[in-house]
Amino acid sequence: MPTALRLAHEFLDRRGLTTVFGNPGSNELPFLAGMPEHFRYVLGLHEGAVVGIADGYAQATGRPVLVNLHAAAGSGNAMGALTNAVYSRSPLVLTAGQQVRTAIGPEAMLANVDATQLMRPLVAWSGEPSCAEDVPRSLAQAVFEAELHRRPTYLSVPYDDWAAELAESATLDRHVQKGLAPSEAQLDALVASVAAAKNPALVLGGDIDATGLFDRAVALAEHLGLPTWVAPSPHRLPFPNRHRLFRGVLTAGIAPVSAALTGHDLVLVLGAPVFRYHQHVPGAYLPEGTRLIQVTDDFGAAARAPMGEALVADPAPVIEALLAKVPARGTPGEYVENPEPRTGEKALHPEQVFAALRDTQAADTRYVVESTSTNSSWWRQMDLRREGSYFFPAAGGLGFGLPAAVGVAMGSPDRPVVGVIGDGSANYGITALWTAAYYRVPVTFVILRNGVYGALRWFGELLGTPDVPGTEIPGMDFTAIAAGYGVEATTARDEDDLRVQLKATPDGPRLIQVDTEPTTPE
Repeated sequence: MPTALRLAHEFLDRRGLTTVFGNPGSNELPFLAGMPEHFRYVLGLHEGAVVGIADGYAQATGRPVLVNLHAAAGSGNAMGALTNAVYSRSPLVLTAGQQVRTAIGPEAMLANVDATQLMRPLVAWSGEPSCAEDVPRSLAQAVFEAELHRRPTYLSVPYDDWAAELAESATLDRHVQKGLAPSEAQLDALVASVAAAKNPALVLGGDIDATGLFDRAVALAEHLGLPTWVAPSPHRLPFPNRHRLFRGVLTAGIAPVSAALTGHDLVLVLGAPVFRYHQHVPGAYLPEGTRLIQVTDDFGAAARAPMGEALVADPAPVIEALLAKVPARGTPGEYVENPEPRTGEKALHPEQVFAALRDTQAADTRYVVESTSTNSSWWRQMDLRREGSYFFPAAGGLGFGLPAAVGVAMGSPDRPVVGVIGDGSANYGITALWTAAYYRVPVTFVILRNGVYGALRWFGELLGTPDVPGTEIPGMDFTAIAAGYGVEATTARDEDDLRVQLKATPDGPRLIQVDTEPTTPE
């Protein structure tokens, strides 16, 4: 008779989950033993980095990804990174080892007490098999729940279950599909609303890029001549940022969003919550006379919105209906030139760094960005016209950038990957450098070193608390740190030197440290 372990491996193989990201502990060893030879195990040195790498890999591939964590302690280490994966809607399947069943009640060392509660409310589903016979079905549910909700799930398995002999499982042949097509009546009503609007606007969210609708969203904006914003706090870029119809990223405050949308009688929001605010700037949610219609396949985003109307549906058929049924009002797209980059006095201005990236990197480069204080400089100088070009920590949790850049590069070997990371956030995921070096991942890390937590200083001004401790972080040498992990590292002396270094094509990971002047997000 097959063991639970063999059935689990076979199920994962049939679902294509053959790359496992993890950091093993003693409870996990029985699951990892006897792993099929064609499976790939990717080791990270800290569970936060493991989840960040897996998050980047899942976003790059668009597929569920298996993550193997260690009981309660390892799962706890992963929770900071997990918040980003939740809001990027990454279908991570988190598995964790549990003590043998007889040791859970007495709370033996490494027992995960109340394991199903540990990761809630972050995960879409959390479970532990009721008995060894339930292991294959529970694993299948974890995978299917992640696929259906596009959100991480969590499964704790007592390690003595893996050796249990079971009957063949019908679970191996299961398939679960999701369909959220709007009705013809719903489409007709939406088409009529857009066609009747005198001054409509479009707001796009990261789900548009994540689900492969980037080009169709551009076609829709051009077809109808719609001024187009990106929803606040974007983790993906769903529209070319130098397109003549692009109006920018909406500021993540209630009053600024309302001000930006003033004058539009209809705002169509596709693939985004409405809205993910950050800084507290109260006001009216919408301008007077403005109607908002949200189209999303995220039930939670539709239910919790404080204003507007929502259609819970896949945005794809909505876009196609609008293209087919609303007469054209626009013209083919044009792109506007980038402004001259601002220059720094004592160090490079971030705009000089981003202009150098724009001028030297391939047009299809994927950028993983975690430098929050340079947001305004980023959007002024970059020219991103391809789907899947931009990845950002969806929940704002630091430690995403370095690991996610590794995962994105592993998941998309056909496109160059550059991680643009601030010196503050780099420390949260620094162990990802070892994984990049060990697996020879071809990724470029550009570390912007300004010696401060720039975003915190900006928030200090917003909150009227400018004089607080802990915002300066001088004296770090990331070239020495990277060398210790086995990553080739250099310092860019000036803008010309930076451009020369960026033009080189690495065959593995490399890190370029650049001293920059402190800036604010806006």
